Amino acid sequence: MRLRKKPHTDEKLQAFADFVTVGEVAPIIKDPARELHVELGTGKGDFITQIAERNPQINFVGLEVEATVILAAARKVREKNLSNVRLIVFDAANIAELFAEHAVDRLYINFCDPWSKKRHAKRRLTNTRFLELYRKILKRGGELYFKTDNRGLFDYSLEQFAEAGLIVRDVTNDLHADEPPDNIRTEYETKFSEAGVPINFCVVKFADE
Repeated sequence: MRLRKKPHTDEKLQAFADFVTVGEVAPIIKDPARELHVELGTGKGDFITQIAERNPQINFVGLEVEATVILAAARKVREKNLSNVRLIVFDAANIAELFAEHAVDRLYINFCDPWSKKRHAKRRLTNTRFLELYRKILKRGGELYFKTDNRGLFDYSLEQFAEAGLIVRDVTNDLHADEPPDNIRTEYETKFSEAGVPINFCVVKFADE
C-alpha cells in the first residue's frame, strides 16, 4: 500500500537538504577511497543509521520511494550526527541511472514488499529483471544481503538467484536461532521476531566476470 504523503513533508525535508535529496538526482560518483553500500527501501532508518554508525569508513546511500517515511530516517541521521549517510527519495526500478557501472560494493534489501500476487512478480526486488540492474552497478564480486519474513518470497528469490547464475551463501530460514553478533535488526525485523515469525536471510554474490 502506498502511503499518503503528510502535509508539508517536502518542506520539512528541506531542513535535511545537506544529505537528503528529493526529486531529480544527478548520478552518484563513488569516492575511490571508500566503499559504497546501498540500502533499497530504507524505511524509517533503523538499519542504515546503525550500520553507518558502526562503519564510519564506509559511505552509505539509502533509497526510499516514500518521502514521508524517509523523513523519519533523516531525523535519525541528524540525531546521530552521521556524515557518511545520504538519503534519496528514489524508485529502485531506475537504480542503474543513479549509480555508475560497478560503483557499488554492497546492496542491502531488508523486508521488501513481497508483491504476493503472481501477476506482480516482476515488481519484486529480487526478480531477475532487478538482478540484472544490480549486476550493472555492483562491483565485480559485489554482494547483496537479503532479509525477509516472507518464506514464499524467500523461496522465490532463491530460484531467481539461481536462474541469474548467482552464488548464494549463509542461507537460513531462522536467522535468530543462532543470530550473528554483527546482525543489525531493522524495525520490521524486531516486530516480526517479537511476534515469533522466523527471519529468512542469505548473502548473494555477483560472480567476477
